[in-house]
Amino acid sequence: MIRWVEVMVKIIGLYRCKSRRNAQNPCKLSACSKAELGNIMRKKIILITGANGEIGHGLINALHAKGLDNILALDLHPISEEIENKILKGVMGNILDKNLLEQINSEYEISAIYHLAALLSTRAEFSPQMAHEVNVTGTLNLLTLAVDQAKSQDETVKFFFPSSIAVYGMGQRKDAVGAINENEYCQPESMYGCNKLYCENLGIYHANYYHRLADDFKPGHIDFRSIRFPGIISVKTVPTGGTSDFLPEMIHAAAQNIQYNCFVQNDTRMPFMVMPDAVLAILNLMNSDKSRLSQHVYNIASFNPSAGEFAEKVKGYFPHAEIGNSVNGKRQGIVDSWPANVDDSAARSDWNWSPKFDLNSAFEDYLIPQITKRYEK
Repeated sequence: MIRWVEVMVKIIGLYRCKSRRNAQNPCKLSACSKAELGNIMRKKIILITGANGEIGHGLINALHAKGLDNILALDLHPISEEIENKILKGVMGNILDKNLLEQINSEYEISAIYHLAALLSTRAEFSPQMAHEVNVTGTLNLLTLAVDQAKSQDETVKFFFPSSIAVYGMGQRKDAVGAINENEYCQPESMYGCNKLYCENLGIYHANYYHRLADDFKPGHIDFRSIRFPGIISVKTVPTGGTSDFLPEMIHAAAQNIQYNCFVQNDTRMPFMVMPDAVLAILNLMNSDKSRLSQHVYNIASFNPSAGEFAEKVKGYFPHAEIGNSVNGKRQGIVDSWPANVDDSAARSDWNWSPKFDLNSAFEDYLIPQITKRYEK
């Protein structure tokens, strides 16, 4: 209450001027006063949706390590204790709640949005309508928020969108074509892939063509940047709901001495990376000068073992691990529609993408030390 009283007093003060007594020189709110009023009413923040997820945790930790703690973290659930002291504020809410987003729009000045909230691939197949609402309508709501923010600030708002190799549909050609680039085989065979591909195009539209028939059309309100992630392996969060989770599930089970039956065949191959490289890629892309970027959406990858090769690697560190197969034909079909590898040469050229971990160093320097510590008794 006191805050709003102070704001109203300031507003009244801004409108008052000695010249109001002169009818030929009416009082106007100056540009300087408008900026001052905006600073009074809105705090500058970075907005991260889906903050409790695997990437959300890693990104918030990385930003905090760089001295950035002006983060508004949004999630369906209460913000976890691990990251709550590394943010400005946590908000429990839904990206489909337009009233909540309007409240955020009015209270904060947003410089960048990292839109990580999503319904993942396996759940999306069971609930395609809900997946569309969360993944597409939710993204559209955040893009609208970004445009509103850009217009009110008269500044471009950066927008990061995590896409996925699920946008590809390989059919029976997977093993024959090798690494594919961003413009090939974009015929997704899963609801999640359809959602991600459409949202990529929504982001490009909002960045370049939004309201193009309007008299005040101005491209560039949003600086939209996206990465098509491969499967991601993290030691800090247990995977839930992803069709590519067979590798992280495998190593987490082995570290706990729990038998694991892989839901895909041993010869199944697709690209993966570890979480530190995923977070590094986001930061590198978002910190790159826009003039260097030749496209909005980029492939990245680090290694692409088969499920069987990964299992043998796991057994090298956990000799007593029991790893078998219980193939789920439907999930196998989805994974088979994704490429065995991707061409990430554009990312390497445009913003110097280079993973820190290959398969061997991922095990030796990241997975084994940290996952063993996580589950040690």
